[in-house]
Amino acid sequence: MPAHEQVDRWGDESAEAALPGRRLSELAEQAVRCTADCCGASSMVCEAEAERPAAVTHPDLAGLVAVQLRSGDGPIPDALEHGGPVDAADLLHDERWPEYRAVALDSGVRSSVTLPFRRSGLTVTLSLYSFRPGTLENASHGPVQALGEFAASCLVRDRSYRAALTELGHLGTALRSRPVVDQACGIVMHVLGCDADTAFGVLRRISQGTNRKLADVASGIVSRRGRGLERDLAALMN
Repeated sequence: MPAHEQVDRWGDESAEAALPGRRLSELAEQAVRCTADCCGASSMVCEAEAERPAAVTHPDLAGLVAVQLRSGDGPIPDALEHGGPVDAADLLHDERWPEYRAVALDSGVRSSVTLPFRRSGLTVTLSLYSFRPGTLENASHGPVQALGEFAASCLVRDRSYRAALTELGHLGTALRSRPVVDQACGIVMHVLGCDADTAFGVLRRISQGTNRKLADVASGIVSRRGRGLERDLAALMN
């Protein structure tokens, strides 16, 4: 796929496009296509106290990611800690990360490089793998650098997009429930002879005390027109 079409796809703001897994899969696939001697790639996004979605271009590479997350040792943890590329030129002779090395060699992987891309509290890691030693040393200076930077920016934007959708959903719910809450406040004001702020406070205390949504409490009061609630409502004024 031409580069401009790939950018257009990543610029898509649909709900499907905003899923981290899709972004990560596209990043890994494109990185393999534009890197010589690369047999596969994995990508992952990390945020504080959040799940770490990941994508791989081949099922065998999933074990390479999993062993690093399980042991906390390997190129990905090192890249996250130090914020720079981590290169393993020849895993046959590299004594770092014993568990990662064993899984890699068992899969036929001789070399790898992991690149971190940080944006607004989010870090994307892109790992490239090769069956040959010493073939990925210059990967961090090639097209994958631009791909990673752009993917990280897209993921930050996606996060803001999802947050905006959630906020709009909450706002829509609030707007739909506002009329019935206003009606219930009016009833409580009439029954108790209080002002609007006090009436709303009574509804909120009922909501908190019964673990029910404010709109549900209001709907119940409106349906009864306040009848039979005088004593209970008056008790909440004290």
